[in-house]
Order: sequence, then C-alpha cells, then structure tokens
Amino acid sequence: MTAQIVASHGKDDRIPPRDRILAAAGELFYRHGIRAVGVESIAEAAGTNKMTLYRHFSSKDELVAEYLRQSAQNADACWDRFQKLHPGDELAQLGAWFREVADHVADCDQRGCALANAAVELPEKTHPARRVIEEYKSALRLKLAQLARTAGLNEPEMLADELYFLLEGARVSAQSLGIDGLGSRLARMGENLIAAHARP
Repeated sequence: MTAQIVASHGKDDRIPPRDRILAAAGELFYRHGIRAVGVESIAEAAGTNKMTLYRHFSSKDELVAEYLRQSAQNADACWDRFQKLHPGDELAQLGAWFREVADHVADCDQRGCALANAAVELPEKTHPARRVIEEYKSALRLKLAQLARTAGLNEPEMLADELYFLLEGARVSAQSLGIDGLGSRLARMGENLIAAHARP
C-alpha cells in the first residue's frame, strides 16, 4: 500500500522535470519512507506523470539511488564550510561537524539520516541504493579518522568509530525516546570523546 500524498511541488516549467521529480521524491521518501511511496504519488507531487518519471529514471529503485546520492552530496557539502570557517584546524572542523549533526538529530522536524533510514528499509544487497549507502557511510568514517589523525588525536580510527556509533545510536533514540535535551547531551558526549583522544 502506498501513501496518499498531497502534491507539494506542482508543475513549474522553470524547473526541469527531472529536478522536480527528485525534489518531490526526496521529500516524500524522507517523510513517509521509501516503501510507502509509489511512483504515482511522486509524479503527482512533481506535477508530471509516470511516463515522464520513467523517461528520467528507469525504475523506482534507480530514483531511490539518485535521491540518496543527492542526500550524500548535500551532507558532504558541510566539509567545505567547516574548512573555510576553521582553515588548517582539523580539530575545530571535527568539533563543528559533531555539533551540527547533534543539532540535526535534536531537530523535531527531522526523521534522522536519510541514508540510515534507507539502509533499514532496503536490506537487499543487490538494490542499487545499497552501494550508495555503503560508500557514503564508509567515506564518512574515513573522513572522521583522517581529521582526527591530522589533528594529532590518539587512535583516530577508534575515535571515528566511537563518534559514528554514538551518532547512529542517537538517531535511533530520537525516534523512539524523543529529543528532549538530546542535542546538548549528544554534543557534550562528542566533545568528551574527542577530548579523551587528545594527546597528553
């Protein structure tokens, strides 16, 4: 059964159909779940039709994979911003990243990480989205370890794992236990982990 969705984007000839489809699909997948949303709902929300959708995406699975690629690119855009804010200071960049994701987890309008949510919904290893998810998550862990290593922290790979697991656990807790006070507690735990890996 697919979700009944009210059109949210509508037809706007100034925006190419492919972009409208991706925007509508992204919003619907994130809010309602990938399995719950059908191509009819996506086409309607994008102000187009199924024929146009399939002209741009060979299948719903391919549309899901592209939605997740876009989500990963959007998430990665923060690193350029942190580098500009804290040039040459990898420790500050790492701290800024964790504070930002802590705020995101504690945002009542959010449903967690789009890629983590998709990983739960799409357990099939052959689904084209699985590669997108796994590559992004692996690259994130490597990025965290690289920043920690360059910042001179002890056991950078272990710190990357600790921050990653803490964040993923907080996302699940936010969905099941609520977000009251979560952001500040999560940020403090991240700061404590980073400090524990600092050289004496």
